[in-house]
Amino acid sequence: MVTLNYKHLRYFWMVAKAGSIARAAQQLQRTPQSISGQLQELESSLDSALFRRVGRGLELTDIGRRALQYADRIFTLGDELLDDLRDRPARPAVEFRLGIAEGVPKSLVYRMIEPVLRLEERVRLICREGRLAFLLADLAVHRYDMVIADRPMPSHLNVRGFSHLLGESSLTFFGAPALLEQLPGRFPKMLDQAPFLLPGEDAAIRARLVQWFDDHDIRPRIVGEFDDSALLNSFGQTGAGLFVAPTATTAYLVKQYRVRAIGSTAAVKEQLYALTTERQLQHPAIIALNKAAQEDIFGQGAKPSRRRHSASTYSG
Repeated sequence: MVTLNYKHLRYFWMVAKAGSIARAAQQLQRTPQSISGQLQELESSLDSALFRRVGRGLELTDIGRRALQYADRIFTLGDELLDDLRDRPARPAVEFRLGIAEGVPKSLVYRMIEPVLRLEERVRLICREGRLAFLLADLAVHRYDMVIADRPMPSHLNVRGFSHLLGESSLTFFGAPALLEQLPGRFPKMLDQAPFLLPGEDAAIRARLVQWFDDHDIRPRIVGEFDDSALLNSFGQTGAGLFVAPTATTAYLVKQYRVRAIGSTAAVKEQLYALTTERQLQHPAIIALNKAAQEDIFGQGAKPSRRRHSASTYSG
């Protein structure tokens, strides 16, 4: 079986481009005799003449022109391959597919995820938000590596998984300065009949927050309900109503949305869980995310903020 010698083919290609054996020899830094010998071997293996002499020059035969077309494609693809491999990182990025349940505070999620992008191992982050039941269905068939939720894995769903507590935080109440100036009394009584923005029905803290209002005989005037916490915060910024958020996000919300913290309660806590199909956390991105939550976010969430504000702590 005859096989193609690509070294001979490249010499042929260079001679055809240069127009003569002498010029090709200069470019390849070979002797003309060496190039001529390689061409003869190629023609012998193909059983066809590739060049004919015209005066002192060379002219491609019909077979030579066909061979040149193939050589062009072969060596162009070879150059593209080298360029691609030189530009490509040595190791491809590791995909981290993350589901985020509706109602989970986005400011907390960002602070947990951000360290993932600073790992030595390159990570390609893929985030999707949705209802918890749909996210868990995709988690069960490994479309996600992890789901962040505000509750542990529901027992009524036929999904085999594990719940890893990322941390918990008390709740703080916030309001735009212009709105707070209109409200009489002190916290928590100032909440009574005040316009309030309530988390959506899927939020785990909603039922506990409503119960807290009942326990303290407080009847806020609900002016809006929001599944998306970032949208809720934006409406709160405009003064549409008071709202709650994890105490761990106080410094961020005060700076980002220019609202004021008016009080907090430890009786209702926001909890965040990492839901996975594995008992042990092994994915490098999940380990980094868990570390950020445990050490940097919730580990400091109980510490009082150094920022001065008029918020009061309510133990009930």
